[in-house]
Amino acid sequence: MMAGKRIPDRAMILAAGRGTRLATLTASTPKPLLRVGGQALIDMARDQLNAVGVRDAVVNVHHLGELVEDHVRRWTAPRVRVSREEVLLDTGGGVCQALRWLGINPFFVLNSDLVWLGRPGRGLQTLADGWRNGQMDVLLLMVSTVDVKGYGGPGDFTMAADGRLQRRRQATMAPFLFTGAQIIHPRAFIGAPKGAFSLNWIYDRAAAEGRLFGLRYDNPWIDAGTPERLHLAGEALHDARQGRLW
Repeated sequence: MMAGKRIPDRAMILAAGRGTRLATLTASTPKPLLRVGGQALIDMARDQLNAVGVRDAVVNVHHLGELVEDHVRRWTAPRVRVSREEVLLDTGGGVCQALRWLGINPFFVLNSDLVWLGRPGRGLQTLADGWRNGQMDVLLLMVSTVDVKGYGGPGDFTMAADGRLQRRRQATMAPFLFTGAQIIHPRAFIGAPKGAFSLNWIYDRAAAEGRLFGLRYDNPWIDAGTPERLHLAGEALHDARQGRLW
């Protein structure tokens, strides 16, 4: 508990994807177990959760899922439940299947391929401090596209002065990129599709209702979802450990 805010004590790590953009590396090793700076990507997610006191986590698995499951079962904290997906449920369907373990309060959701530089937990603490339960169903941690090294895409969202998000319109540019870290309230899934669906369905409905918000994060962050960005993450971690600014 910090700054009068209740930090979610439950979280989900999304670890079921096939890692198709890393196909040359993920044929025999699932993406969450790829190593950067000597550490598995999913262990970096675990460290972020432990830094803010998350007690219980759900990890979903599919591609080479038994390897991921064996790995996370060895964690001492947080306590882990594994959500096995015999059929890949995509991000939204994966969270839906795990709701029975995530409780009735807002919870963190983290992608398993995120590399954060700086103090562990800072991004999650930023989310917890910014959560306003009466106004929000979803709160996404955002970065400015100009601050993301090696990024040349069109961005994901525009953000109003009060933090409300709207998705980038087709054939336009947007100034903010979603980091893959968020807080979601379980009510956001009421009436959600059955089976496989993307969390984008949740975001779009929340945005239409004025209940999708974002917070800007100004510290270095890398989505290690491609071979190039996995290499960049390794370089960035090395520089950070050597005390060099990145």
